Amino acid sequence: MRIYLDHNAAAPLLPEAAAAVTKAMALSGNPSSIHGHGRAVRRMIEDARATLAECTGARAEDIAFTASGSEACQLMLNVPGRSRILASATEHAAILEAAPHAEILPVLPNGLLDIAALTSALGDDGSDAIVAVMLANNETGALQPIAEIAECVHAKGGLLAVDAAQAFGKTPVVLADLNADMLAFSSAKIGGPLGAGAAVFRKGVVPKALLTGGGQERGLRGGSENVLGIAGFGGALAALDASLAAQPQVARLRDQMEAAVLSVAPDAVLNGLDAPRLATTASIAMPGVDAATQVMAMDLAGIAVSAGAACSSGKVAASHVLEAMGLRDDIAGGTIRISLGLSTTEADIEAFVAAWTALYMRRNANSAGT
Repeated sequence: MRIYLDHNAAAPLLPEAAAAVTKAMALSGNPSSIHGHGRAVRRMIEDARATLAECTGARAEDIAFTASGSEACQLMLNVPGRSRILASATEHAAILEAAPHAEILPVLPNGLLDIAALTSALGDDGSDAIVAVMLANNETGALQPIAEIAECVHAKGGLLAVDAAQAFGKTPVVLADLNADMLAFSSAKIGGPLGAGAAVFRKGVVPKALLTGGGQERGLRGGSENVLGIAGFGGALAALDASLAAQPQVARLRDQMEAAVLSVAPDAVLNGLDAPRLATTASIAMPGVDAATQVMAMDLAGIAVSAGAACSSGKVAASHVLEAMGLRDDIAGGTIRISLGLSTTEADIEAFVAAWTALYMRRNANSAGT
């Protein structure tokens, strides 16, 4: 039986989400149609929107469903009158590649944003700026002090766009508490289906549509909605409270795993320990063994992990996140991400530690033989 420890890439589909998708599949009609069939489909979309609004403290009319978290991130950057984009160096590619001319903000060695650098970059007047800072890093799990960052951004007149995809369901994400202007989400990160995301906006913040035609999503995204994906997203939201309640147990398993690794490998490096982290995420370096080799070794042992972000068409490349944190090349290049979820068991953790230890011992034996 294979073991899945790559929940940050996509969480397994929850029964609630699968049931909602099945229900949606039984319906016929376009949600833009005004007849009964269309209205029934529209109701599923609006129910999901209302649930997301309740979960985030936003207004339903300020939510736009998208085809992914990446699209939601890019919609946040498309606010008229905001010509400058500032982004932390550890943002997801959904932000960095969408804004190639963004001003990159440095992070501290623990992965948290250098707020003094942000203040300096905004200057005296940041009213033309959007600042993009993710709530939880997808590679290290580092949790940014978003409310503090928001205070700095708003003092200069800027808008704060927060990629909350990785944090949702693992830590509370409430628009007012974070004091953010925009939030981006991904269905797949909370146990919903792939192919659905959402952008949430503070009242009065209105982006320009990336896709036009048809006026769907209150004019924020043209094209017929992905009803199955949105329905499944809404179904997964029903399990959000249970997910939040389970995080202490997930943290216990993560800490147990990290302690076991250090007990057999004192030279292993746990990245991001000096920052608040998601309970789900561990970033572990095995010096002397590149990340791709580790991922393949784990896969042969029946365990799914990843090297950094898992959203880059299967590529294994140097992590820009770890490089931005100033880690040595051998550490950054030898790091894998292990991400736990609601279905992770103690036996899963023990199996990972055994497989990781076996690879570490082979590394030591090979080193001794050279």
